[in-house]
Parts: sequence; C-alpha cells; structure tokens
Amino acid sequence: MSSTIPAELRYTQSHEWVRKNPDGTLTIGITDHAQHALGDLVFAETPETGRTVTAGEACAVVESVKAASDVYSPVAGTVLAGNSGLADAPEKINADPYGEGWLWTLKPADASAIDALLDAGGYEKFLAETAE
Repeated sequence: MSSTIPAELRYTQSHEWVRKNPDGTLTIGITDHAQHALGDLVFAETPETGRTVTAGEACAVVESVKAASDVYSPVAGTVLAGNSGLADAPEKINADPYGEGWLWTLKPADASAIDALLDAGGYEKFLAETAE
C-alpha cells in the first residue's frame, strides 16, 4: 500500500500533517497513511475554538470501526477552528485527508516551529523504517 505524501506539507511521526497557510495560520489533519491504517472513520472530534495547545498534546480524536486514536498537535498555538463538516461526515478524512478531511486550524505560538517537523522525504523515510 502506497500512501500519498504531498511535498508541500510537514509531518509528524504520529502521522499528523501541517499546511502553512498564506496568512501564517496552520491547517492540521491526519495523513493518508494514518487514515488507511485506521480504516473507515465513523467519528471525529476536533478541538474547541480558542483552546491553547502544546506541541505533542492530544487534542482531537478520530474513531474507526477498529479503534479510536488521539490526534496530537504538531506545534503549540491557539485553535482557530475545528472542521465542523466532520461531525456529519467523518468519512471525508478517508476520502480526502489533505483537503476536505482537515481537522483544525491553528495560530502557531512560534511560526518557525514547523521547521522542526519532517518534510515529505523525511516522513516517507520514517514510514519505510517503521513498516512491518
């Protein structure tokens, strides 16, 4: 199984992706690899608007018929919005993990924090090293 890994995004070893938006905010979701591993998603809970999160903090949950998984904030910041469309259609994460399946937007506490995350090549290498 080959996962899609868009080159313009940053990644974490816990399978979150981060897109830097033109206004400096970040959009965060789970990777194609993660949604494949979880299977068909039946529920998604996004963090509350205004919540302050730290890097590595569990702040969202995605649930499939197989398991529930925490989703961690890749960087510290303040949640601007959760993807309200996922409440009625969590399967958007399976269908379009890097588009309509985004989980939340964040105003980063430190804009340079995403530079420490994996680039597409680094994430691809990490997946290859951890593949069973």
